[in-house]
Amino acid sequence: MKHTLSVLVEDEAGVLTRIAGLFARRGFNIESLAVGPAEQVGFSRITMVVPGDDRIIEQLTKQLYKLINVLKVQDVTEVPCVERELMLLKVNATTSNRSEIIEVAQIFRARVVDVSEDSLTLEVTGDPGKMVAIVQMLNKFGIREIARTGKIALVRESGVNTEYLKAARMAVS
Repeated sequence: MKHTLSVLVEDEAGVLTRIAGLFARRGFNIESLAVGPAEQVGFSRITMVVPGDDRIIEQLTKQLYKLINVLKVQDVTEVPCVERELMLLKVNATTSNRSEIIEVAQIFRARVVDVSEDSLTLEVTGDPGKMVAIVQMLNKFGIREIARTGKIALVRESGVNTEYLKAARMAVS
């Protein structure tokens, strides 16, 4: 199972290197990684997606807390969260298929951010499932390049689990 960890750290040189080293020494892969300033000056939030069972994640969490500069580690996998990724996607586009690509982009609320004679570059923001879906839809046109951020996540203060709401709506339909 994949777990999403949110780690609050002091913003000092080498913190990310120490965390990556901890994972490497134990043979764990970080599938997604996003780092940026947190709500207070001098702190950063690291969001990472890590494969492993609950026992492994619990052990990794304990090891993270042993590192200097790590203030808080939270496994937000099962907690109601807002999750987003950003993806830039360059797609082959001819005059004959350009409008179809733009229609697909509109369905996914993607923005066209660059146009050339033979390609379109799209900006897509959303949950990881949306990223997979738009790539599948655009594959038939030929994808030239993809650049993707790691997942970022914040716990929903409302406690509302939107995945539960989606499932409930589908059951009613």
